[in-house]
Amino acid sequence: MHIVSSTALRTDYISVSELARESREPIYITKNGEGDLVVMSIEAFEQREKVLQLRTELENSEQSRLATSSASSEESKRTLELVYDIFCLLQERLPFK
Repeated sequence: MHIVSSTALRTDYISVSELARESREPIYITKNGEGDLVVMSIEAFEQREKVLQLRTELENSEQSRLATSSASSEESKRTLELVYDIFCLLQERLPFK
């Protein structure tokens, strides 16, 4: 996790920008010692949005399947665990943590 003061952001934007692009992680900006903002590179943001969209699609698909399925609760649990495992594998391959 990276934490940068708003003063550092103002006075050394280039370094903060480089840190965001290189780390591909959110950077927490503080103001007067308190959390104020989070900044990240556009690439990391777009990748995060893709993951969130995928998560939403998986959840919607699973809810739809469960609503129309007569599978036992144990079968449903195994299927959901499999979907979750696949999602975790996808996240591991993404460039941000």
